[in-house]
Amino acid sequence: MVTFSDRLKSAMEQKHLKQVDLIRIASQQGVKLGKSHISQYVSGKTIPRNDILHFLADTLEVDAGWLSCKTAEDPAPTGSISHSTSAPEKSQQEILNPGGNNTMREFKKSSKLNNVLYDVRGPVVDEAAKMEERGTHVLKLNIGNPAPFGFRTPDEIIYDMSHQLSDCEGYSASQGLFSARKAIMQYAQLKKLPNVTIDDIYTGNGVSELINLSMSALLDDGDEILIPSPDYPLWTACATLAGGKAVHYLCDEQSNWYPDISDMKKKINDRTKALVIINPNNPTGALYPKEVLQQIVDLAREHHLIIFSDEIYDRLVMDGQEHISIASLAPDLFCVTFSGLSKSHMIAGFRIGWMILSGNKSIAADYIEGLKMLSNMRLCSNVPAQSIVQTALGGHQSVESYIVPGGRIYEQREYIYNALTDIPGISAVKPQAAFYMFPKIDTKKFDIVNDEKFALDLLRDKKLLIVHGGGFNWKEPDHFRVVYLPRIEILKEAVEKIGDFLSYYRQ
Repeated sequence: MVTFSDRLKSAMEQKHLKQVDLIRIASQQGVKLGKSHISQYVSGKTIPRNDILHFLADTLEVDAGWLSCKTAEDPAPTGSISHSTSAPEKSQQEILNPGGNNTMREFKKSSKLNNVLYDVRGPVVDEAAKMEERGTHVLKLNIGNPAPFGFRTPDEIIYDMSHQLSDCEGYSASQGLFSARKAIMQYAQLKKLPNVTIDDIYTGNGVSELINLSMSALLDDGDEILIPSPDYPLWTACATLAGGKAVHYLCDEQSNWYPDISDMKKKINDRTKALVIINPNNPTGALYPKEVLQQIVDLAREHHLIIFSDEIYDRLVMDGQEHISIASLAPDLFCVTFSGLSKSHMIAGFRIGWMILSGNKSIAADYIEGLKMLSNMRLCSNVPAQSIVQTALGGHQSVESYIVPGGRIYEQREYIYNALTDIPGISAVKPQAAFYMFPKIDTKKFDIVNDEKFALDLLRDKKLLIVHGGGFNWKEPDHFRVVYLPRIEILKEAVEKIGDFLSYYRQ
């Protein structure tokens, strides 16, 4: 069945236009068309409202009915917009080179990026940056960066790094310093990950680099990988960039945001290579119990899938709960577990993360060779940051004082949960880990049909920056994520702004 997305891409190819061209033309004509909007149209995630549809049809010189699939599936009619009474528009090249000699070539981004989205730092954040350039103060609840909110790196880590800097001037082994990997291996033993040696540890410039590396080494064009919805969008972006197809399974808000196992089952086919879990979860703050993890392991075992487990928040668990690494339940499967120090030790800027290969590595020998190749190609990760892994993972864990009653993260969670859910039209599942919450908006009460517009309007009216649910590959326009790292007095200001905004806001 031909879709709007199919016809849009066909018309764009016939006119030799890319997404960036449509955005530029829209801006020239005063039409509001953002990067995330056009990417979602091209990827088939959504279709435009009527005014945008007609803008696209006019720009691409096709019939709007044909573009929206309301007419027969024949080739796109061209020339439907008459331009005979006006002079042809000059290209940028002709403007720059009116004589026509030595025409300059225009360089555009790779088409591989056409369907890649990362709205955690997307159009809404771009607008916030413009406001700040004009001198406007923006209250940011959009990104999990502890340092700006007064969380300091433990003194012992700073001390140890400063004393080792002179030993960190050269490259390390591509997989990382021996001392760092040894400490990570011992941490894996405490987490009961099976069959892990020091050669199964890879350090990276944060977990982000390793997610990209692991997807690039695995996925061929058309391969599918199950990723949660909502997700941390880097997983979807990296899978897409690698040529794979991110297939999103639902996490169920009515069940504490646990993965919907039945939905996962429905979405597995012969092209599915792996599944991803994010536990503890970003953006929901959910922590998965052993029973849920075991069901996921059983599913992966039945369909011979790799398990990728993002556990960067595993040391930020509250309410006396315990984090369980899914790999500890799957000694017969091949698992890749990701973690790091950015969040637990408040050193996001140091960029130090790791991945651990465990379980049945024999079935992934060729894939592991790919990981080694890509690891070698980037030479090594940040050596000064590697030098403090042993210090960070040993001895007293300062983060523990933050996540108990009276601790900052615990008390800020208590405040934001109670304060936001006191606002009429806002509900939420109380997070058990990390430092995010994913509240739900009553879209009927506020007539909200576009969550990115909601975030932009909140930013412009109240100078408050949040991330809309669509930025986490959540399909409905009814959620947003808040970070509760700021102190309670700042969170109180933010909640008052949201409450006042919703008292009058309607789309």
